[in-house]
Amino acid sequence: MNNVLVTGGAGFIGSNFVRHLLAARPGVRIVTYDLLTYAGSLENLRDLSDPARHVFVHGDICDRGAVDRVVAEHGVDTVVHFAAESHVDRSIVAPGEFVRTNVTGTFTLLEAARAAWAGRADVRFHHVSTDEVYGALAADAAPVTEHAAYAPRSPYAASKAASDHLVRAYATTYGLPVTISSCSNNYGPYQFPEKLVPLMIVHGALGKPLPVYGDGGQIRDWLHVDDHCAAILAIVERGRAGETYHVGGGNQPTNLEVVERLCALLDARYPGAAHAPHRSLIKHVADRPGHDRRYDLDFTKLQTELGWRPRHALADGLAATVAWYAGSGAWLAAVRDSDDYRRWIALNYDGRAVEVT
Repeated sequence: MNNVLVTGGAGFIGSNFVRHLLAARPGVRIVTYDLLTYAGSLENLRDLSDPARHVFVHGDICDRGAVDRVVAEHGVDTVVHFAAESHVDRSIVAPGEFVRTNVTGTFTLLEAARAAWAGRADVRFHHVSTDEVYGALAADAAPVTEHAAYAPRSPYAASKAASDHLVRAYATTYGLPVTISSCSNNYGPYQFPEKLVPLMIVHGALGKPLPVYGDGGQIRDWLHVDDHCAAILAIVERGRAGETYHVGGGNQPTNLEVVERLCALLDARYPGAAHAPHRSLIKHVADRPGHDRRYDLDFTKLQTELGWRPRHALADGLAATVAWYAGSGAWLAAVRDSDDYRRWIALNYDGRAVEVT
């Protein structure tokens, strides 16, 4: 691994992976390729540890010519593919965007890699997927293994399932060296404040309502983004070609429990706030259509084969995340002042709904 193309590298997980890779592998050069849609921002790539080894290219993963040029000009031997539309609520409103980016975009990248790497074994195409491709899990069911059948229940999940199938087909049909990782809910620094954890932190600190879908009893596994990045690096470097690996945090709180934990952390940080206690801001709202009740991934394979373990306990990770947002005023100001954020809040945040995948 010498020249790595990180698609979606200006987004939440992608930018954290860029930082992780620069720190962990001093000899690697990175090309971040990103369209800079609403959730991607150059603010996420400020103050990199070694910017001389990083190049940003503004581009669309559906643009085959542009992708071909980037792969050729930078001698790309590794693709780590994060770029995706990922917000379930948005997929319900505009599913076409998800099909274009997540399916056509992945197809375009696979074709570019196949053309550039014909016959090579010293390359790797890593595709980042989601636990949502497996659909809802019963309350008493065992965690899902890598061999479970797919059962996506939202346009977002279906688009990711389709892209997973394409990646596997290119491995089988063309011999492309691929790996796939499916992860649980990520949280941590640089996450656009539309998802549960950052929105509750940001709007809780501002004294705005904290809407929770239904009874808040939906269950998710929470994975700190630093742990996810370490897992991806392990898979890219040491994972078996053609294999899928699950990445999880090893916890199962309800969404309401996560919100209540965040409220307690905000109480401790802002004890004199006029709206304290922050849990008084919680507002239960009508549930989202087709809202899956529970996800849970079995990540034993990643542990036993590659020796990876999550380092962040949920309580410590949430505390660190609250501290990061509290100390990142310039980043928050840039995000809140963006047209995309203002448009998102105006259309979707009026005390009714918030993403809690």
